[in-house]
Amino acid sequence: MASNNENGEIPAKIKRLEVKRPVTVVLGTQWGDEGKGKIVDMLAVDADLCCRCQGGNNAGHSVHVQDKHYAFHLLPSGVIYPSCKGVIGNGVVIHLPGLFKEIEDNKIGNLEERLVISDRAHLVFDLHQKVDGMLESGRGQKSIGTTKKGIGPTYSSKATRNGLRISDLVGDFTKFSEKFTHLVEHFKCMFPDVEVDVEEELEIYKEFAERVRPMVKETVCYLHNAIKENKRILVECAQSTILDIDFGLYPYVTSSNCSIGGVLTGLGIPPHVIGDVYGVIKAYLTRVGSGGFPTELTDEYGELLQKRGAEFGVTTGRPRRCGWLDLAMLKYSNMINGFTGLAVTKLDILDVFEEIKVGVAYKLKGQRIETFPASDDDLQQVEVEYITLPGWKESTESVRKFSELPANAKKYISTIEQHLGVQVKWVGVGKDRDSIISIP
Repeated sequence: MASNNENGEIPAKIKRLEVKRPVTVVLGTQWGDEGKGKIVDMLAVDADLCCRCQGGNNAGHSVHVQDKHYAFHLLPSGVIYPSCKGVIGNGVVIHLPGLFKEIEDNKIGNLEERLVISDRAHLVFDLHQKVDGMLESGRGQKSIGTTKKGIGPTYSSKATRNGLRISDLVGDFTKFSEKFTHLVEHFKCMFPDVEVDVEEELEIYKEFAERVRPMVKETVCYLHNAIKENKRILVECAQSTILDIDFGLYPYVTSSNCSIGGVLTGLGIPPHVIGDVYGVIKAYLTRVGSGGFPTELTDEYGELLQKRGAEFGVTTGRPRRCGWLDLAMLKYSNMINGFTGLAVTKLDILDVFEEIKVGVAYKLKGQRIETFPASDDDLQQVEVEYITLPGWKESTESVRKFSELPANAKKYISTIEQHLGVQVKWVGVGKDRDSIISIP
């Protein structure tokens, strides 16, 4: 009920706030490693803020700028630009030793002055990493393929409410020490062999507290004010939709929501401020770790994709499994995220193929299914319906206009658009930032 004004009258109408959509989101559509960092780098030229909303240093985004190579794990890729501030949101789990090493390794000017870290973000300790390794080793042949960076155990600590946050670290250090000791005792009850020198760790984190303190803010208000001021905000999601803890191929998933919902909960922004949601697609498909992979190529074509695409993980160096593009998977990804535009990367890797297959639908037990299976057992059994497209058999690496791409390469792009019902706005044909072709 509206309150009376000074004259005792009830206002006839409350003026609605103007809807502003200053937030642009870049999401992975497949199993990660699609080249999101490159698209973020391109869009960050015009951004005031670039934000990470979930995950930890278990993922990596590579950006090539002329003769420089940047490898990001926790830092938002947009921080390359001096005019862009980086925000690490509350949904991110932060390994401070890894973060500070990343800052030092990338050698970006006055970066610590342009980095904002949420006081609600949870801390990843070396303890979490040790436990992560123990859990993965204990799975034997049923290993998930975790990076052993401690991400899962940290999110577990968050869910069981004995985790420690940045606010704990920069607050009363005596209380932080008590909470840390309790956390160690909790894990030692479950993993008696885990070794932690509590005193040594606390000495290290006392120094980290002072170094990180100037970067820490209450980022819900910080982002709310940025939105009110019409700041251009870019959100860079880690991992990808088929690795999402809820919507991915469970249990072969990450520990966070890396689809559109994770943007809201990982930054504390309302949905109406989100404008464009761009999905990034690799022109073929790759994944690491175990689990089903319907379009996987285990022959010479798969080896050729791996070799030409340099398919090795940024974080782990692990070789990636390779296969044909899977549009059935991408339709499911689009249902969840509602893409307003797409970027197709690494099209040049397909330059040498005479013919290119594209998976367009799944059959399970002889029946077409409309979605991506929840069960890995089902995914292992699906039959893929393919269409075969002609290759173009010429290099696209030097092409910088869509009109100059070979006809069959353009047909490949239009096939993706037709099946997904979403426009492809960019096509990548190389490593460097100038290798992204914009489509009018």
